[in-house]
Order: sequence, then C-alpha cells, then structure tokens
Amino acid sequence: MNHESIRTLGQLRASGYQPRTVKEELRENLIRKLRSKEEVFPGIYGYEETVIPDLQRAILAGHHINLLGLRGQAKTRIARLLVGLLDAFIPVVEGSELNDDPLQPLSVFAKNLIAEKGDDTPVAWMARDERYTEKLATPDVTVADLIGDADPIKAATLKLPYSDERVIHFGLIPRAHRGIFVINELPDLQARIQVSLFNILQEGDIQIRGFKVRLPLDLQFVFTANPEDYTNRGSIVTPLKDRIDSQIITHYPKSIEIGKRITKQEARIKEAQHGLVTSNEIVHDLVEQVAVEARASEYVDAKSGVSARLTIAAYESLISAAERRALINGEKQTYVRVGDFIAAVPAITGKVELVYEGEQEGAGHVAEKLMGKAIRTLFLKYFPDPDKAKKLKNRPSPYKTVQEWFGSGNTVDLLSDASDKDYHKALDQVPGLRDIVTELHPNESKEQTWFLMEFLLHGLAEYSLISRNRVTAGSQFKDLLSSMFTMPSFGEDDDEEEDTKPRKRR
Repeated sequence: MNHESIRTLGQLRASGYQPRTVKEELRENLIRKLRSKEEVFPGIYGYEETVIPDLQRAILAGHHINLLGLRGQAKTRIARLLVGLLDAFIPVVEGSELNDDPLQPLSVFAKNLIAEKGDDTPVAWMARDERYTEKLATPDVTVADLIGDADPIKAATLKLPYSDERVIHFGLIPRAHRGIFVINELPDLQARIQVSLFNILQEGDIQIRGFKVRLPLDLQFVFTANPEDYTNRGSIVTPLKDRIDSQIITHYPKSIEIGKRITKQEARIKEAQHGLVTSNEIVHDLVEQVAVEARASEYVDAKSGVSARLTIAAYESLISAAERRALINGEKQTYVRVGDFIAAVPAITGKVELVYEGEQEGAGHVAEKLMGKAIRTLFLKYFPDPDKAKKLKNRPSPYKTVQEWFGSGNTVDLLSDASDKDYHKALDQVPGLRDIVTELHPNESKEQTWFLMEFLLHGLAEYSLISRNRVTAGSQFKDLLSSMFTMPSFGEDDDEEEDTKPRKRR
C-alpha cells in the first residue's frame, strides 16, 4: 500500500485497508521473517536456543510478556527490538491523541470528526518507531500518569461539565493505543498502581475516575523485572502476574566467546582510539573472565548479579588507559598492556554488589582480587601450570631463571604511564622472560610478545612464584620472600590483617 497517496478516510477505504490488532501485526510479521529466514532480534547474542525461541512462541500465541532476569541481561533491548515486527506505517485519524484507527475510531474526538467530515476525514500515517512507549516503574508513578485523570483546566477552557468525556487527560497507556507499551522494573510499581493494570490486561479497557467510559485499547504489553526486586523492594501482585501470559527467564552469557561478542558490539570505542590503540584477544578474554570470576565470587552478592555493563565499561576504560598513556608520551600508536587492564578497577567497583561492606576501598580491593583471579585462570591457556612445574623431577621448572633473578634481590617496576621504550627496557632486564615466551609462542608479533612477557610476570605473581605489589603509579615485581615484609600482592588469597578485613553487613 502506497501510504503517501492516501490522505483521507475515503481513499483509505478504497485502498482495501483492513485493520489488524498489534498482536496480529507482530504475529504475522514474525511468521514472514521466520519463513524467509530473516534475523528477528539482531545484536542479541547467547539467547539463540533459550530466550529468543520462548519470545517467538509468546508472540505467536499473542501473549503479554514479562522478561525476568538479573541486571544487564538485555531485557530492555529485547523489548525495543519488538518494534521491528510492527508494520512500517499505520493510518491514524489526523490530530487524534489516541492514535485512532480511521475504520475503528476509539476517542470522542475521532468519532465526532468522522461524523462531521465522513470520507473527507484527514488521515495521517504513524511510523513504527512512534508506536513504542517505555516507562520506568518508580514509587512516585500514579494511576493518573499511566491511565489518566479528569483535567479541570481542560474543563474550564472548553466550558465543559465534568460529566463530559472530553475533559479527560489520558495517561501514557491510552496514548500508546495500537502500539507496544513497556514497563521496566515492574516490581518497583506500587501495588495499588499495579491493580490499575488488571482490566487493561484482561479485558483491554480502562476506567477513569468514575467516568462511564470504556476504551477497548489495543496494546502489546512487555514488562521487565529483576528477581532481586521481589525481596529487596517490591513484588508483582499475584493477580497481575496471573494476567501476564508468558514469563521468560533471561540469563548471563554461557561462554566467554558470547560475552566477548556482546562487549565488542556494545563498547563505545572512539574512532581516534581505534587508530591509536591496538588490542588483542587475551585482553578481551581477561575482561570477560573478570565477570565470570565475579559471578562465582564469595565477595559478590549473587542475587544482584554481575551486569554485562561491567565488561563493557572495563574494556572502554582499558582502551582509554592505553590512549592516555600514548598521549602523555607523544606516541602515535600503542599496544595494550596488562597494566591497562589493571587500570580498569574504577569501572568495576560500581558494578558489583558486595556481600560484605567495609571501608571505602572495599569494592576496589574486591575488584583487584577479581582481576588477579582472571589472570590466574587464563595464565594456564598460554603457559605451563606453575604448581605442576614445581614437582617435575627430571628437569627444572621453566620459571627457575626468572625466580632466581628476583630471588637475588632484583625488582622490576612497570609504571602505568611508562613510554614503550621504558616498558620494553623494564621487561628485557628479566633474564629468561623472553625465552619462555618465544619458546611457547614463536610466531607472535613483537608487540604481542611484549604483552605475553608482562602477562607472564603477572601470572607468576598470582601463583606466588614472585610477588607483585601495587604502587601508586603501577606495579612492582620482586622476590616473594622479601615482599612478606611489605604489603601483599593483590589477587593473592593470603590472610589479611584483621583490621583490613571488610566488616560483615548487619
């Protein structure tokens, strides 16, 4: 249908247009996409065999949907992608605040206009993006906000009695008629406000302040909820939950590879950063491994979850750390370092809810521990297990030369803002370090070799063969024994002093 040529009700009738409900639109457009093998929810990774099939079944069934899952599981993004299943344009009575279908008018305004002008009633066309309404549930949301209320100013201006339907000021839900309405964080909506949704979900109509007005609204409802909300802030009242046809459980990425795809897609890396900073897959793996470690950590509240925003923010911070260093040193190109990964602590501290709360540095301490565990886990993908290397009878540990050099009292400082020249010089002074890397990874580029040399030092510190201490400007590596008289390395599981332990929440 060429909507641009249709401007009146008469032309619309002549075109053969047949009204469809929103649910029919979604269903029929989904069927068309499935048959043509089109991607229905682009950019959503890790849900191909779980959430997306459930979602498609719910749409085919014509269900209202609740997406239930912890934070950062793409619930809102999925809801917004439903817009792609709507028709490109639909006809509406021009000037109608309720998006009235010209063949099935709903509001007094539209009915009166059609009665007055007949086939000459002007028709406008509404794009699919305009048919999406989203509301974040907060404790201050009122029934008037969602449904509507009598407007005394409108009554006075139009000189109408309160019994006249035209004095109603419609809320967000009636104004979303013929579209998709999303309520985020549904449990945060007060119970008495949730009750106001009963009729809309079951019978499709609304009632406003005693008006005998029945508006059979045509809506696709999508709700999102976090299971943590059920205990911490509120809950979905049982009759409302009963009226939501499908509850779909979301989840975190089930593999690091899926997590990496999400982070690479979502991270906002500037064009200038792409040209200046070269990254590598180990860094991507490290960032995702932090989230994996956090979700399994005894320090992190599992009920709150660990959002995908953690890995996205951490990767953005990591690239920015490398960019800042290059700018300070006047370098036109730089390569990421393990030290840049460690500089991403501030991006993690606000993204984890701790089981324990203590000093202000508690979250930072936990973030460093998580990073240490991520390094320890991934170290074994690139180097021999230090614990097993200690027990080899017939040949010395491959790390013996490096350990002995540190055991002789030598130290290495890897400063966050060190130029490439100083960074290379610091790593090259450790005998045997390059030999281990080139023997195990002979075909790597020179930049990747430097990275692996630094990664090797951090890994040996995590396995307690040497010590790593945080200094204000970076990391210092030294012999483990000498470090026992100074501060412990981050990421180690050594017992802390009693006064630095985070205090348990009461």
